[in-house]
Amino acid sequence: MSPGKTDDILELPDGWRRGWLRERPFERIFALEGELFRAKDGRRTLRFERDGKSYFAKLHHGLGRRRLLKSLLRGKWPVTGAENEWRAILKLERAGIPTTPLVAWGRRGRLPSSRQSFIITRDLSATLSLEDYCRNWPVEPPPVKLKRALIDKVAEITATLHRLGLYHCDLYICHFLLDLSSGRVPEPAGLRLHLIDLHRVRGGGLRPRRWQVKDLAALYFSSAEIGLTRRDRLRFIAAYSGRPWPESLAADRRLWRQVEKRGQAFMAEFKRRGPR
Repeated sequence: MSPGKTDDILELPDGWRRGWLRERPFERIFALEGELFRAKDGRRTLRFERDGKSYFAKLHHGLGRRRLLKSLLRGKWPVTGAENEWRAILKLERAGIPTTPLVAWGRRGRLPSSRQSFIITRDLSATLSLEDYCRNWPVEPPPVKLKRALIDKVAEITATLHRLGLYHCDLYICHFLLDLSSGRVPEPAGLRLHLIDLHRVRGGGLRPRRWQVKDLAALYFSSAEIGLTRRDRLRFIAAYSGRPWPESLAADRRLWRQVEKRGQAFMAEFKRRGPR
């Protein structure tokens, strides 16, 4: 949506619209309190409860002129609000990619520096990130069928996202949540992964290869220390490309070389700077 768009947006569940958000909904939402996860750069992320159910709220108070100008001088248009994320969630839901279920969203104000916007999503409490789930794989390897099913599922989600012309731009394995709502790790055939944290999602634009490489390199980097073998990585390449890995490596040699080079750069930066 263009920066000058003036139309305010407010989408709420009927029960909330008739109940606690009947009057001054924006003021009530931006006054929410709960378990705070982030408060930086004009954005608060918190978990709160309503009517016995748990939700996450991302409240964007406006980037501010100074931070907006700083980003523009660096040649980047920053994420200035929540609408990028809610539009991405809606697109993923239409494509059948599980993500954080959208409950409410809204935006008011004209200027990107001061515009207020928010999303509220259902709390995916019965899940575990792949980063946490795979952490002990080097010393406690998972069943082979389960590992292969997870590799295939991550590749399938990533490929579907890219076929839609969308790029996550923060595609680390910590942003894949394994559904444990059954109370145990599901069978390989019943795996369900939720892709979360979509506020940086980009469309293809003029340089889609750049974002494709960044996504794949982020997966390469963030899975580097969970005990994956060369065969595992070749399996991912085959599942992502939809053809045998020798064909993919031959046809897309430049892509996979760029992915490895960018992944190695991520590793070097991590060793130099540590976790952010």
